[in-house]
Amino acid sequence: MPTPTGHTTAIRAKKVIGTSVKDTSGEKIGTVEDIVLDKQSNAILFAVVGFGGVLGVGEKFHPLPWAVLNYDEEEDAYIVPYTKDELKAAPADKISELTANDGHAYRDQSFAFYKVDQYWS
Repeated sequence: MPTPTGHTTAIRAKKVIGTSVKDTSGEKIGTVEDIVLDKQSNAILFAVVGFGGVLGVGEKFHPLPWAVLNYDEEEDAYIVPYTKDELKAAPADKISELTANDGHAYRDQSFAFYKVDQYWS
């Protein structure tokens, strides 16, 4: 069943991980590094997107709500409606910290920062 943007509602994680993330101008701003799942609700807590750094050094990992990622087939990338500067101000940490204590702290911060409706409410 397609979503409102025409995409199917099911996707394999291995197709998502490694996909580029671009802003609306088409500039690559990162890569999907991982997807964090909420086993209690069967929902996606957030996508982990890596920004910056060289060969993994200095890279920041940002938890982005799945709802803000829109796949564009022509760009072969997820497009987010944020600039690089806006993302620099967003919640970020090491992947191990993003998932500490079941990932809820960063889930809550990222949904609030990006103003996305909370699926767990």
